[in-house]
Amino acid sequence: MDILTSAATYIQLNARLLDRFRFEALFGDGDRRRVLDVLRAYQNHDGGFGNALEPDLRGPGSQPEPVEVAFHILDELDAFDDPMVNGACAYLGGVCTPDGGVPFVLPSVRDTPRAPWWQTDDDPPGNLVPTASIAGLLHKHGVRHPWLVRATDFCWSAIAAIKDETTPYEARAVVLFLELAPDRERAEAEFARLKEAILATVALDPDAPGAAHFPLDFAPEPMRLPLFAPDVIERHLDALVAQQKDGGWGFNWTSWTPAVQTEWGGHITVERLKTLRAYGRI
Repeated sequence: MDILTSAATYIQLNARLLDRFRFEALFGDGDRRRVLDVLRAYQNHDGGFGNALEPDLRGPGSQPEPVEVAFHILDELDAFDDPMVNGACAYLGGVCTPDGGVPFVLPSVRDTPRAPWWQTDDDPPGNLVPTASIAGLLHKHGVRHPWLVRATDFCWSAIAAIKDETTPYEARAVVLFLELAPDRERAEAEFARLKEAILATVALDPDAPGAAHFPLDFAPEPMRLPLFAPDVIERHLDALVAQQKDGGWGFNWTSWTPAVQTEWGGHITVERLKTLRAYGRI
């Protein structure tokens, strides 16, 4: 059974409706409008997204990180002209800090079921996670919004403040922003300065245990920034194919409640298939 056929079975047995429709739209003959219709159900009246779109945030209320999840889906569908985008930007502009960044998570998370790592202070600062990823995707699609101007300034300032060390999630957000930012000279200069700090967060061994972050997490599709040599990417693509189990792919962080096992499994399986296709493996 080939990769796509076995993945289709896994998706049918495990995935939520959103990821079933994503799979059909991206790898079958499904209508992309059906994906948008389902995604719209995760958006709240304030323009933000919640309702377990990010499976580890189970509450109904809006949070910044589910906006990033939504934007990645809109990106794969080339649907940034959808009204959901302006609504989400308005939401982000309403919850950002004075410097334009949005927090990692808002204090309202405390009132909802969520994974134990979703914690925050009473007055959280703006964070590159998820501000940088969201801003990068908006720039990629040429979106114009007042919040994006402020968010971009925040990202440049926060990236400039990184010296010798960063964290995997912050590094991934920075890489995406620098890959997509329109000021290419500035982006390439910051990338050159931070490349070693970024690489220090990457597990180059495909069999690294625990909640490791691998090259394909940073480069799920070919990049213009030279972060990894081609042989590194090929080695990890080989490993990714070998890691397909029961047609799908799992995740290497804590499964803290039963629902996240299949919800993340369906989402990640679509993401892994996108990566394999981007690199010509399917």
